[in-house]
Amino acid sequence: MSQVLQVFAKAPVPGQCKTRLIPALGAEGAATLHQRLVRHRLAAARTWQRATPDARIELWCAPDIAHPFFAACEHDFGVTLKTQTGADLGARMWLALCAALLAGERVVLVGSDCPWLTDADIGAAFAALEGADAVYAPALDGGYVLVGLARAVPELFGNIAWGSGNVMATTRKAAGRAGARLAELRTLPDLDTPADLARLKGDAQRATLLEGLAP
Repeated sequence: MSQVLQVFAKAPVPGQCKTRLIPALGAEGAATLHQRLVRHRLAAARTWQRATPDARIELWCAPDIAHPFFAACEHDFGVTLKTQTGADLGARMWLALCAALLAGERVVLVGSDCPWLTDADIGAAFAALEGADAVYAPALDGGYVLVGLARAVPELFGNIAWGSGNVMATTRKAAGRAGARLAELRTLPDLDTPADLARLKGDAQRATLLEGLAP
């Protein structure tokens, strides 16, 4: 079975991405950091892909694929561009994941705001799907930074307060009700608020993402 990694990303429009970081970085700085995070994620994805036969990477773009940044990512990383659709985050993820499942592929979806997620984590997620229906990498803030499916489990994406601290807990309960076998990877921080910047700034391996930006 082929494997597809889906990366979700917004267009890097100042004032419209990483908005919770604007108080610390300004609108332009937050947009620049977002671009760096997306490229960092795609670089890790390419490392995974080179070691994985019959693997593909899709960049799922919002609001569409028109922004020049996405074309540059397509050129630099060899990704396939797709447009996100759906009324909320759950619907957008579900529709993207279903597209791969309908094509007979095993699928993992990640965001771009967790620079601590590595190519090894991606490989571990696909490996977990050999024995599980769904796999997650929980986030420290109560959400998650990765989700993968081996079969369709729509219950995992409905009636969830996206952006709250209860996303992962609610998802676990939904999996139990649906009888879905759930695997979990290591819990990781993500990068959403000004307080999260201190963790990144103190990480020598990844602090370069903040060069010229950090307060």
